[in-house]
Amino acid sequence: MTKKAVFLDRDGTLNDDPGYLSRPEQMVLLPGVGEGLRLLKDAGYFLVVVSNQSGVGRGLIPEGALPKIHQRLQDLLAPFGTRIDHFELCFHRPEQECDCRKPKPKLILDAARHFDIALSQSYMVGDKISDIEAGKNAGCKGSLLVRTGEGRNTEKKGTGTLVPLYVGESLTAVARWITGA
Repeated sequence: MTKKAVFLDRDGTLNDDPGYLSRPEQMVLLPGVGEGLRLLKDAGYFLVVVSNQSGVGRGLIPEGALPKIHQRLQDLLAPFGTRIDHFELCFHRPEQECDCRKPKPKLILDAARHFDIALSQSYMVGDKISDIEAGKNAGCKGSLLVRTGEGRNTEKKGTGTLVPLYVGESLTAVARWITGA
């Protein structure tokens, strides 16, 4: 395994979460995301979005809309000189008890295998306990909580025995912590 990566939740971590984002024009970057992702890329991290998208399984988001939504995300990141390298998505509803829905680690493990990623040198970043748990379950070096999206509520509720390696105000703060910048 040769690459180091940062696995990123999407909604609430990278972009505003309107609830079942189904159209490209709903994609709005959160403050600091472009700068944070640029720091990570400049430090040599491969960027992978790992996201539960049960809206597809519920029939609320057409599966064909996701490539357009993700292209909008890439377009918003372009002025910062960065981009997402890969997207790993779960379309199942929670009650389907699939193998890929976070906090299960399959999305992370599949990307790690496919792209030769060393999990011991990689991080998971998200705004929910399921993100923190997915990183731990996959064997990442650490899971980090961002206070955007549901992050503040997650922090207030507590994460039980799953303690994030770091908690940051924004993705820029988290990226600075990871890179030592």
